[in-house]
Amino acid sequence: MRDSWQMPSLDGATGWLDAEPADLGGRVVLVNFWTLTCINWLRQEPYVRAWWRAYRAAGLLVIGVHTPEFSFEHDPGAVRRAVQDRAIDYPVAIDNDYAVWRAFDNHYWPALYFADADGLVRDQHFGEGRYAQSEMVVQRLLGVERPLVAVEALGVEAPADWRHLRSPETYLGYQRGERFTPPGGAVFDKPSTYALPGALGPDEWALAGEWTVGPERVLLDAAGGSVAYRFNARDAHLVLSRVTPEPIPFRVLLDGAAPGRSHGADVDEDGRGMLGDGRLYQLVRSVGPVRPRTLEVSFGRPGAEAYAFTFG
Repeated sequence: MRDSWQMPSLDGATGWLDAEPADLGGRVVLVNFWTLTCINWLRQEPYVRAWWRAYRAAGLLVIGVHTPEFSFEHDPGAVRRAVQDRAIDYPVAIDNDYAVWRAFDNHYWPALYFADADGLVRDQHFGEGRYAQSEMVVQRLLGVERPLVAVEALGVEAPADWRHLRSPETYLGYQRGERFTPPGGAVFDKPSTYALPGALGPDEWALAGEWTVGPERVLLDAAGGSVAYRFNARDAHLVLSRVTPEPIPFRVLLDGAAPGRSHGADVDEDGRGMLGDGRLYQLVRSVGPVRPRTLEVSFGRPGAEAYAFTFG
C-alpha cells in the first residue's frame, strides 16, 4: 500500500441516507464500503458501529458507502431498511453508479479507509478481521489512548466459526456460478425443469422444479421448486429476493428433516420462513459438531430469486 494519499471526493454519490457531511476538513474519517447482502460486511459492522459510538466525540467521522453487488440492491429503500436493521446512525452514501468505488479504486466488500485530519488516507483494510489493529489506527489518528472497545456481535453478525468453515461463497447465476451440473446441462435465460440428484458432492448445488437460470440469479417459475446445497460449516445463508408483490413462504430441510435447534435466525425450528425484503437470510446455525450437511430450501409460490450461498 502507498504510505499516504489524498482521500478522493465523495461527490459521485447518487444520494445520502442521513445528511451528507457538510465539511470533512479537520476530521479523522473512516470510510466503509459495503453492500447489504455481504456476510463479511454483516460480521464486520458491529465493530465499525462500536468505533463510531466510542470515538465520534473525539472527532471521528464514519461514512458508509453502499455500492451494490446485485441488481435489487440499487433500491435506496432496501439500503435504508438495512441501515435501520443494523442500527447504523452515521452518514451513508448511496453509490449506485460506482463513482465513489472507482474514485477509491476499491475492489472489495467490505473495505475500510482511514484518513487523517489533513485528508490523507493513512491505512486501509479489506475484508473481516484485524479489528484491534484497525481500532488502534483510529486512536493514533485521533491522538487518543484508551482501552479497546468491547464488541458483542450476535445473530447474523456473530463471527464465523473459522476453524470449521469449509464451504466457499457460491453464486447461482451463470456469470459467476460453479459446481452446478444438472443432467443434460443447464439452460440459460429461459424456464427449464430440473431435478435433484440422488446425492450431492461437497459444495455442489442443484435445483428441483421449474427455474430460469439468469446471469446473476436463479428465478423460480412455478410453485414448489427448491434449491439444495451440500455444505460443511456451522452457518448457512442464502441471498434471496422476489419479483412478486406478496411475500413468499419457504421451508428449510437439513438432511431431509426440519432443522430443529439448528435453525437460523430467519426460520423456526420446523424450518419455516418468509421471503420478504431482498437480503441475506440465515437458514442454518448448527448446534453440535460441524459436519457435512445437505440443505434444501423449497418455496411455496413462484417468484423467488436466489443469488448466492454464503457460510460461517
